[in-house]
Amino acid sequence: MLRKIKILQAIRQGKVGGGETHVLDLVNELNKQEFESVILSFTEGPMVEKLRADGFKVYVVPTEKPFNYKVWKAVKKIVEQEKIDLIHAHGTRANSNTFSTAKSLSIPIIYTVHGWSFHPDQSAAVKIIRTLSERFLVNMANKTICVSQSNLNEGLLKFPMPEATVILNGINQQKFSPDQTFKPVRTELNIPSDAVLIGYIARITAQKEPLNFLRAIARVPSDLNAKFLIVGDGELKAEMLELATSLNLNDRVTFQDFRSDIPDVLNAVDIFCLPSLWEGLPIALLEAMAMKKAIVATEIDGINDLIQPGQNGILVPVSNPDKLAEAITLLIENTELRTRLGIQAGATVAEKFNVDRMTRSVEEVYRSLVPRT
Repeated sequence: MLRKIKILQAIRQGKVGGGETHVLDLVNELNKQEFESVILSFTEGPMVEKLRADGFKVYVVPTEKPFNYKVWKAVKKIVEQEKIDLIHAHGTRANSNTFSTAKSLSIPIIYTVHGWSFHPDQSAAVKIIRTLSERFLVNMANKTICVSQSNLNEGLLKFPMPEATVILNGINQQKFSPDQTFKPVRTELNIPSDAVLIGYIARITAQKEPLNFLRAIARVPSDLNAKFLIVGDGELKAEMLELATSLNLNDRVTFQDFRSDIPDVLNAVDIFCLPSLWEGLPIALLEAMAMKKAIVATEIDGINDLIQPGQNGILVPVSNPDKLAEAITLLIENTELRTRLGIQAGATVAEKFNVDRMTRSVEEVYRSLVPRT
């Protein structure tokens, strides 16, 4: 009988984000007769708890820093103890804290890029350091997986990537399907059934521009029958709550901490907004599209791979609350357009972004690096 390939799936944190959701779907969809996943997270959190509840062995080695050599010894001990055949590092922090173990033990390592760590809003010095770090990590990896063509193209503009491939993110379309029964989230949150509900479900961080989302809401005419739902946690949450109060939005906006019942929340929403500064290939957007929601998002790499303006969503310029408000207002007032864009968004995901296709492609990469014995 052939031995299973044992993979260490390394994630940056136990909080819920796109990369972590990707790992959750991947490990549950992998062929369990051929592959066994052990999880390494660099913080505790709801995603760690969910993975444990699903029956996976999960280790936590606490650090919020990339290239933290102080944790490398602990990582190496786990890999040796578990007799790991392959390390799959998801994101910069995960790769930078596992590559040393991979090289010292001659174990292959895969680097999945869920968006590069260099961003347009960084200073020149930070961008140079981050770019050099990413180049180093790509060179350390036996294979680099980019989750969108835009991601790969952006990397290639900075440095050579001879061992890189694109495997598009996919989601579970049974879980994220509008054709099922859902909890009455609107009733729970006292949101009127006839109001147009605009949802923002994301980490409350600078990347997602939550403060500009609130500024856009303030520009949407208050006499429209519309409400806003913001779901998530992060370092800008307190500032976001303060800004909502100062803009007199508390009667229009409902805030919720992280929730695990995202399909139920999306079912309650009519319009989904993601005003990010940068993305890899955003899982949250794919989930909303699968639920056939009208999309308003920023025109950036990663999102451009998903949204064709006017066909399956609306794109607006980055950091532009006026244009964001215009797009939201247009969709609030036009039921037919909301419906049409939502149907096309669902068709896009069904065609290109399903979790089964993604997982089979990742399995092929695993087999190419670790032949079964």
